[in-house]
Amino acid sequence: MDCLFCKIISGQIPGSIVYQDDRVVAFRDINPQAPMHVLIVPRRHIASLNELTAEDDGIVGEMVRRAAAIAAEHGHAERGYRTVFHIHLHVLGGRRLGWPPG
Repeated sequence: MDCLFCKIISGQIPGSIVYQDDRVVAFRDINPQAPMHVLIVPRRHIASLNELTAEDDGIVGEMVRRAAAIAAEHGHAERGYRTVFHIHLHVLGGRRLGWPPG
């Protein structure tokens, strides 16, 4: 598999790990857009939302809770670590999407 995240999780590519357990790994983004920019991924490769099943509900919840814990550990819980203060997902489709968004 040629997945960058899987290679970081396995140690094939170095990553600045801030948290790991048997289900999730969190590491600093290589091109941070803020003083704290951490990615949280499941150890098991899940390519897209289309591959999620009901059995994955727990891991998705765990990822969100871990995000809150990492923000708190870095002193961002009280000051805020997002400008939108409500948990949400963006679902975009219908046109070619590039990065950065726009």
